[in-house]
Amino acid sequence: MSNYRVAVRYAKSLISLAIEQNKLEKVKTDIDMLNALCVEVRPFLNFLKNPIISNYKKLDVLKKLFENKIDELSYKFIEIVTRKNREDILPEIGEEFLKEYRIFKNIEIVAITTPIELDEDLKNEFISLTRKIIGKEKKVELKEDVDKDLLGGFILRIGDKQIDDSVSSKLRDLRKKLIVS
Repeated sequence: MSNYRVAVRYAKSLISLAIEQNKLEKVKTDIDMLNALCVEVRPFLNFLKNPIISNYKKLDVLKKLFENKIDELSYKFIEIVTRKNREDILPEIGEEFLKEYRIFKNIEIVAITTPIELDEDLKNEFISLTRKIIGKEKKVELKEDVDKDLLGGFILRIGDKQIDDSVSSKLRDLRKKLIVS
């Protein structure tokens, strides 16, 4: 079975348990921390994925890192995954957990790329625009990216849809029209 499918199964199990035990927000906070650790501390990720280090040694290190510092459900989950020799896919499980969390909470991730950092008024405008597109019942989580090469305008990504209203794309379109003419 592929790592992706295994990660999805583990993530669905964890979210089900967290909902059942009324610990969803606590577990989400723990998973956010684990994901950040995997992204920001490269040696930690390499440690998890290293096949030479036994899972018992990995379990010992994970115990020192997490025991009594995260929710018991989260810790037991990490412990079980490690005992099953699947600790190398903990980052993938974390990502899949967050996808399942967003589905459960009805949250849509929207990526906005602009040439400048957005102030609160502009963020709220983009959130309103997004709600008109996807429906008012969904919550919107805005992920910002600043790209100075855009010159002006914005690129808005909602799921697999993209609205490119940037000056760069308009200049590209104009160049194509001039070349064809």
